[in-house]
Amino acid sequence: MRIIDRQAMRAILLTPDDRVLMMRVDYGTGDWWITPGGGTEPGETPEATLRRELHEELGFALAASGPLVWRRQVLMTFQNRRWRQSEDYFLIETPAFQPVIQDAPESGRILEFRWWSLPALHGCAERMAPAALARIITDYRENGPPTGPLEIETGAD
Repeated sequence: MRIIDRQAMRAILLTPDDRVLMMRVDYGTGDWWITPGGGTEPGETPEATLRRELHEELGFALAASGPLVWRRQVLMTFQNRRWRQSEDYFLIETPAFQPVIQDAPESGRILEFRWWSLPALHGCAERMAPAALARIITDYRENGPPTGPLEIETGAD
């Protein structure tokens, strides 16, 4: 099976009391908790991708992108195709809000939204991406945005 390369931008939406918004999705391989975001369209900047995806998935109006805090590369099967997705994660501080899906195709894939506390993330036994999310948030709160080369988390479905 041919592998299709895809670049994606994801948002770690973090409240002042350290809760992060996650979406429970099923792309045909079982449930996963993921952060909002998605694939970059041709000619789109990372911030434009985040702005579009956050509006489509959450009804969220992104004022400005936050710092790049993590990278992940994953091999996955979606719609009977094999994808190698490279993901950049941006941390965006925001008050909590109620997500409202704006895009019909997204409504069929997103099963649930939840604001997770940091202790709940640390103790989570469910499939979650990125797997290091609790550590990413803790490092950010303790040290601010990363200053050196970013670690790249790898995985496969």
